[in-house]
Amino acid sequence: MIPFYLTAAAMLVSAIMVVRSTDLVRAVLWLSVVLGATAVAFIQLKADLLAVIQVMLYTGGVITLMLFAVLLTWRRDEGKPAAGRHRQGIGALLALGTAGLFVAAISRTELPEHTPLVESDSAAVGALFLQQHVVAFEALSVLLLAAMIGAIVLARRSDA
Repeated sequence: MIPFYLTAAAMLVSAIMVVRSTDLVRAVLWLSVVLGATAVAFIQLKADLLAVIQVMLYTGGVITLMLFAVLLTWRRDEGKPAAGRHRQGIGALLALGTAGLFVAAISRTELPEHTPLVESDSAAVGALFLQQHVVAFEALSVLLLAAMIGAIVLARRSDA
C-alpha cells in the first residue's frame, strides 16, 4: 500500500508543478511525469494493458506531439504569462473547494466489495481490437492523423 501512496504523491506533486510552471516546455515535461506515474499506478493495480496503453499512447505519443506543437509555435518575444497574487489565491480556493467536493462525494459513496485481480486478460482485449473492432481502431488512427495534419497546417499558416 505504501508504494501506491508514494506513486499518488508523485502524481500530485507533478500535477501541481504542471500548473505552477511558467515555462510551457517544462509544464509539458512535468505532465509527462504525471502520465508516467499514472502508468506505474496501473501496474500496481495489476492493469498491465492500461499501463502499456498509457505509456505508448499518452506518455509517448501525446507528450511528443505536445512538445513538437509547443516548440514549433513558440515565439521568444511572447514572454511569460503574468499572474497576480489575487488570481493565484482564487485558483487555490477553487482547487480546495473542488477537492472538498470530491472528498465529500467519495466518503458518502458506498463502495462495493471487490476481489483483487490475479491476472489481467490482455490477450482477449488485444484480440478484440485487432479482430472484431479493427475497422474502428484504424478509423481512429486515420482521424488522429488528420487532426495532427490539420493542427500543423493551422499553426504554420500564420508563419507563411
